[in-house]
Amino acid sequence: MEEMRVLLRNSGKIDPRNAKEYIKAGGYEGVKKALSMSGSEIINELQEAGLRGRGGAGFPTWRKLKFAYDADGDIKYIVCNADEGEPGTNKDRILLSTDPCSVFEGMIIAGKAVDSHVGFIYLRAEYSYLVPILEAALESSRSAGCLGKNIMGSGFDFDIKLRSGAGAYVCGEETALFESIEGKRGEPRFRPPFPGIKGLFGKPTVLNNVETLANIAVIFQRGAEWFSKIGTPNSPGTKLFTVCGNVKRRGVFEFPMGVNLKELIYDVCGGMEEGHTLLAVQTGGASGAIINADQIDMTLDIDAVSESGGRLGCGTILVMDDRNCIVDIVRNNLDFFRGESCGKCTPCREGGTRLYQLISKIAEGKGTISDLRTIEDLANTMRLTALCGLGHSTAVPVLSSIRNFYPTYLHHIDKDKCNVCM
Repeated sequence: MEEMRVLLRNSGKIDPRNAKEYIKAGGYEGVKKALSMSGSEIINELQEAGLRGRGGAGFPTWRKLKFAYDADGDIKYIVCNADEGEPGTNKDRILLSTDPCSVFEGMIIAGKAVDSHVGFIYLRAEYSYLVPILEAALESSRSAGCLGKNIMGSGFDFDIKLRSGAGAYVCGEETALFESIEGKRGEPRFRPPFPGIKGLFGKPTVLNNVETLANIAVIFQRGAEWFSKIGTPNSPGTKLFTVCGNVKRRGVFEFPMGVNLKELIYDVCGGMEEGHTLLAVQTGGASGAIINADQIDMTLDIDAVSESGGRLGCGTILVMDDRNCIVDIVRNNLDFFRGESCGKCTPCREGGTRLYQLISKIAEGKGTISDLRTIEDLANTMRLTALCGLGHSTAVPVLSSIRNFYPTYLHHIDKDKCNVCM
């Protein structure tokens, strides 16, 4: 099965620091097109393309722009979420390290759509080695007349600033990210108001992740009609998948939305190592649903994965073979989430720790059926009442694992020996 390298088209082929090489490869043609369009025309183009967000719940990108477009205010912001804190995810790092100008281009087009003149890239703290690449690419783009004052002689100004996080997973949530940029503790805000009305520094703000913004550039370079014919009707375009875990070939791959998960695991990644069989797959990173080996014959698009109880999100595919135990995997996930909770809301602060304690009890062969029911009740409460996506996501691997691996939990409760957990 061949990749369709749209976002990765320039990877390894151009110097990411040099905007002139990006321009020779067709870059910034999308900006040239957008500069001749009104904000409403740009938004309509994205609506026709059908682009949906590539980092979270798949919200239509044009709607985010429309909220900010309709909002009152002389100052508006475009923010690129490059925090990429989801364990096992590497796609945004690949884009920023090999083709950062495509992300800048998407930000400029979004800025033109809503009449914003300032953009921020919020970079994950661990990606400090990318700063010199991004700074060089930004300066090169300014020198080429594609960024900064009077872009391409159009009279439109737009510039981009870099901001680095401090290593907090919760700052991947949009309002916590705003707080961090503003120099405050990274904690989610209560909503409404929503970012399109009142976001960064209290101004209308459009926030998208790296992959989404790179897609905006592609749409304006190649056209909405071309883009809409790739993938599935409800999830057009390609998707970057980070496949990790117990497969022979790991890495970041690009395929049209709707690629079959089973084919991705076995045809592209070579399946399991010799002598081992597939146990489970977690889609969407550590916060995604855990499905069993009988459920992997599924299409990977935003809606299909949502129907399985999870979300496609960042596109991370964690493959687990028979050397793992699902209870141990969930315990490991919960250990991560309880440590990353900002502590602002009670369901996440207390619930995450309590879930970890109860799952650990079962992993150690000391749990009961009553504990399992408590885990389900607590996870459902977190899913419904937590302030932000971190609390909601904590519940997803717990509930999906119980639903799809109930006999495994009973095996531990019956105190049968588990070589992994014990």
